Amino acid sequence: MRLNNIALVAALVFGITSCSEAQQKASKPNPYYTHKGSSKMNLPDSEWKKVLPENTYNILRNKQTEAPGTGQYLHNDAAGTYYCAACGNPLFKSDGKFESGCGWPSFYQPFNDSSIITSVDKSHGMVRTEIMCGRCHGHIGHVFDDGPAPTGQRYCTNGGALHFEGAVKK
Repeated sequence: MRLNNIALVAALVFGITSCSEAQQKASKPNPYYTHKGSSKMNLPDSEWKKVLPENTYNILRNKQTEAPGTGQYLHNDAAGTYYCAACGNPLFKSDGKFESGCGWPSFYQPFNDSSIITSVDKSHGMVRTEIMCGRCHGHIGHVFDDGPAPTGQRYCTNGGALHFEGAVKK
């Protein structure tokens, strides 16, 4: 009986410790997230893994895609700016967001010319244009030529790659 109690206490302590460590990682500020400066970042993925939540890390660093219709910003209509969730680089303004029906947050233009960089993506038997953060090169999503005027572009993004900050009301 005593051995079972020790095992139970050990399991509880381990569970509490694991939960506590996960909470600390989630609440610990990311030292690389800033809206100041625009210098390029070249951190190893091992460093990003230490400071980013698992879902954000998997999207930005491992180029994973969240399931359609599940992204936290899909139906966000508030005024503000969308930043890279890893480094804080401004990516999109809310006035460039539109409902595309694709299941992911969509924008018709980036925040500025250096916000987004692109690369040819030949994964999954397709040829697409990948969009990445212009500062940290994290994977944001893809851009397609089926968006609205004035650009005709649809920047299809993963909500987990974004951080939204609402506009300050005066």
